[in-house]
Amino acid sequence: MSKTKQVNVRIEPEIKKAAETVFKKLGLTPSQAVKMFYRQAALQQGLPFTVIIPNRETLEAMRELEEEKGLKRFDRFEDYMDELGL
Repeated sequence: MSKTKQVNVRIEPEIKKAAETVFKKLGLTPSQAVKMFYRQAALQQGLPFTVIIPNRETLEAMRELEEEKGLKRFDRFEDYMDELGL
């Protein structure tokens, strides 16, 4: 019996490249990173990070941010706080 099993994954090339750049900076091969993910998922009995499904209000805010709709820019943090009335 084999001591390891193979996992095949399809992923967008740009995501693969970006992730592998991070792995390289961490001194990890893609295989080591996937093994680490699997080990953490097994140890934690779930995903090793928080996954949140955004509500309608959050989705709308994300859309507005992407479209830069109604955004105000501030040169100083103090100006931002003044706008908030704080």
